[in-house]
Amino acid sequence: MPASTLPAIRTYRPAWNKGRIVGPKRLLLPKHVSAIRVRIELADRAGDLALFNLAIDSKLRGCDLIYLRIADVFAAGQVKE
Repeated sequence: MPASTLPAIRTYRPAWNKGRIVGPKRLLLPKHVSAIRVRIELADRAGDLALFNLAIDSKLRGCDLIYLRIADVFAAGQVKE
């Protein structure tokens, strides 16, 4: 039987985002930011606190922070503007 006369068989695969909330996320309120800062401070995670503060203050995304190096923010003994 030639392939052109065979019926097309398609497997049903549900959408990856069915039932999930997609789109932009709600903004963090100042009380949420301060609550997160307090929890990080209580856990004695200085590095995480520095990254969180940098992310909030510079409005950088997490994927951008991963590639950030010390030379990008600190040079000649001073923090860059």
